[in-house]
Formats: sequence, C-alpha cells, structure tokens
Amino acid sequence: MLQTLRSNRGMVTSSHHLAAEAGLRCLRDGGNAIEAMVAAAATISVVYPHMNGLGGDGFWLISEPGRRTPRAINGVGAAGGGVDVDLYHRQGLEQIPSRGPLAANTVAGTISSWQAALEVSASWGGSMPLSRLLEDATYYAQAGFPVSDSQFHNTVAKHAELIDVPGWADTFLVGAEPPAIGALFKQPALATTFRQLATAGLDDFYRGELARSIGADLARAGSPVNAGDYEQQRALATDPLRVRLQCGDVYNTTPPTQGLASLLILGIFDRLGCKEADGFEHVHGAVEAIKRAILLRNAHVTDPAYMDIDPQSLLDPGSLDALAAQIDPSRALPWPVDPAPGDTVWLGAVDGAGRAVSFIHSIYWEFGSGVVLRDTGIQCQNRGSSFSLDPKQQNGLRPGRLPFHTNNPAMALLGDGRVMVYGAMGGEGQPQTQAAVFTRYAMLGAELQHAITAPRWVLSRTWGDVRTDLRLENRFPPALVDALREAGHEVNTVDAFDEVMGHAGAIVLHDSGLMEGATDPRSCGAVAAF
Repeated sequence: MLQTLRSNRGMVTSSHHLAAEAGLRCLRDGGNAIEAMVAAAATISVVYPHMNGLGGDGFWLISEPGRRTPRAINGVGAAGGGVDVDLYHRQGLEQIPSRGPLAANTVAGTISSWQAALEVSASWGGSMPLSRLLEDATYYAQAGFPVSDSQFHNTVAKHAELIDVPGWADTFLVGAEPPAIGALFKQPALATTFRQLATAGLDDFYRGELARSIGADLARAGSPVNAGDYEQQRALATDPLRVRLQCGDVYNTTPPTQGLASLLILGIFDRLGCKEADGFEHVHGAVEAIKRAILLRNAHVTDPAYMDIDPQSLLDPGSLDALAAQIDPSRALPWPVDPAPGDTVWLGAVDGAGRAVSFIHSIYWEFGSGVVLRDTGIQCQNRGSSFSLDPKQQNGLRPGRLPFHTNNPAMALLGDGRVMVYGAMGGEGQPQTQAAVFTRYAMLGAELQHAITAPRWVLSRTWGDVRTDLRLENRFPPALVDALREAGHEVNTVDAFDEVMGHAGAIVLHDSGLMEGATDPRSCGAVAAF
C-alpha cells in the first residue's frame, strides 16, 4: 500500500486488522504515532489474545525528524523477589515449567512501556486522553469480536496442556469447547481492567487499586509474583544498538532482547556480496549468518546487569568482518542448537509529521503461562520459563533478574532518507524473518510487499523431532531446495504460507513523503492508511 505524506495523514500496520484500524482511527482524530500505537497495542491485546496481552512485556523504537538516533524503550518485567531456584527445587522440579502458576514468575512490563512512550508523546504535544486510546480495546473486550482462524487453531492445539491451568478454560473456552471461527468472543473482566486504566491511569497497573487486584489474583492462582514486585516495575529508556550497513543504519533493542542477533545477521550478510534475492547465495548466506549470530547471542545476551561485554562491540566492523570470513560460501555449518519457541505481535506506525514507531509485545508462548487472572482478565506471560535453574548457565534464575527475550523491534534509517520500521513474531524465528524482509527490500531491491509475501525459511527444530533443521516453504523452487541439501543443510519443507514462518510487517517512509506499508498474508493483519 502506498500513501502520500501530509500533516494529517498516517499509516499503521498490524497482524490483526482491527488493531490496525484502531491505530488509524487515533491518527484520524489527531493523535500521533505513539498514541496510535498504544491504541493498536491495546486492541490487539484483546482481539489476538493467544499471541499477546497486558500480562506480557513490550519494546519500542521511536524515530522523529531531526533526531539522529531513535529512542528505545524496554518494558521488561523482572522475576519476582521470591522467585529463586529453591522455590522450584522444593516442588521437586529440575526446570521451570512452561505452563501454569510457577511459569507466571515475572512482572508484566508492557504497560510500563506504554507509560514511558506516552511521556515521549507528551513532549511532542500529544494530548489524546487515555480513555480515547483504550476505547477500541474496551469495546471489543466488552461487546466481542469474531474469533480468528489463528485463535481457533491455537486453542485446539493447546487445549490439552492448558485445560487445567487456573483461569484458562473459563476465559478461552465456551461451553467447554474452543469457540468456532467467526464466533463472537467476549472478555468482560478485561474490559473492566481497561476502564479502570482509562479512569485511574496506567500507573494504577503497578501502584494503585488495579495493582492490588492483580496481586490478589496472582496469589489466588498460585503465582510466586506479588503486588510488591509490581510496585517496583519501571520501563527502561536506552540507546538502541546499531549496525552500519552499505545501505544505511539499522537499529534494534539492547539486551535482554535478542536485538543483537538481528543486527549481527545483517552485518554479516552485508559482507557476503550477495546480489540477487531468493537464490542459493541469498538463502545459504542468510542462514549461515543466522547461525553465527545465534551462537554469539547464546554466549552473551542476558540481563545487562549480568553481562561482561558491551554488545555494541560485537557490531564493530572488524568483528563483523571476522564473522563473515568464517562462512563457507558452498557448505553449511553443522547445526545442533535447539531453538526457543514464542508467539508475539509486531506493530508499526508513521504519522503525518514523519514520526515512526516500531513496537513489539508478547506473552512468549501461545497463551503464555495459561494463567488468566480471575478479576482482571489479564493473561500472564511465561517469559520467565526461559530462566535456567542451573546458576552456571547464561540465564540462571535469580530474584529480580530480567529474563532473556526473543522480542526485538527493528528500525532502519537508510542512506537515501527512507525510514523503515519492521518486525515479526516467532520466537527464535524473529531475527530470521527480519533478515528475510530487510535483505530482500533494502539490500536486494525487492518491492516491500513481495519481501514479506515471498517464501521464507526458518532454522528451527521440527515439531516432535530432536534435530534442528532448515524449514522452507514449499513455494521455493525445487532446484534451490536441492542445492541447499547438497551444501549440507538439513532441509524440511512445510506448506505455503505456514504460520511457523511468523507474521511480518513493515512501513517505509520515503524522503519525498511517500509512505508504503505491507503486512503478512500468514496473519490476520492489514495496513491501514489515510
């Protein structure tokens, strides 16, 4: 989609069309890109509930004309003060469960990120009332919305492992069955929460009446997190990480996110000399860059308070040169590393003043921990299941520690003046999908929608198998698949437009004022513009 920039114009993209429309309505009413993003993020928390929610974490990159470096906001919640290794060992556990109350072991950080972003918005003169920003979300939670095919299929797939988790069946089943595609789905407790936030303000989530209700709900559900943990939550404003490429500068968020991995992939690939999209050199080169980036990420990325290396140093030209030199242009590096799963939503917005936002939030796995708080309707993430109970591991559990995050929003300031916001869901696949979209569009000249629609790959573990292989959509030419196998890649083909490839989106603001946006046919999304 293309749109000319005027002072009262804007564009929003999201993996659910109702969220994109909510953001666009905000822009039409005079809101800016941050305000539109809060409206869209609140709405998608309701209408795509298996992928995200108020009980997760959120991350922002914010660009504005005249400011050389984008702003970054990390809204990540820490492990509770009583969450330690002994807590799990007393339960006879050798690892943190992925579902249930003991998986709900970190504070929800996304609302704190909204707070921090709206402070930036206020510095721009943004003054849209919070009640207006939460209007669409409140309406859909109270009146209902049609169940998407993605929500239905994920409810069916996760039914057995979540049926006994506190609050899940009462919230996500209707008459003990998954609601059908197109059925009206309501979340009245969540609507009440939005109305409370609209009246009392976002800080009420952490230090007010709502926080006390959340604390009581958490205790009732059996979570080790309490209201005192919520009271300590603050989002962190940081300088983003940056990699300098031939086409311009790309930015991403700092640890504990895997933004470093996303930038490493691009920095390595930029040095491989690929000239054509979607051939052997492109896919092989990108996958080999992914492997090196993941190895470095696994070795270093954690709560920054526990890191002994500056992540920006790994993006220095000399470091990237050395990593690129390790890649054999015709042979694959054997790959035994297992991935981290995850489901997320990414959203982008650009307003008529040329301000741009890249935002991502998540509850980690589909439905997070599965715990839904009775009185507030908030679904708790299971991000803290990424902690290890082995204190020698990179992400060893400690009270108050930030968990490792697969989430990472991306932004590029290209050399010709274009501003690109882009991102994807998909856990381990997020940096890989980002790489596919960015290399196609910004490095190899593909049209933006094609860069997202074209067949994708993901280096991941096949469901039910112990090996990590390279999954390709079956729309790739057979000759390319054969060439990758001959190079030593363990290739497994999946169906066209398989959701395992993630949900990507992008908006590009041209120096001329032209906007173009794209969304993923693998999702329920849309680009909304006026």
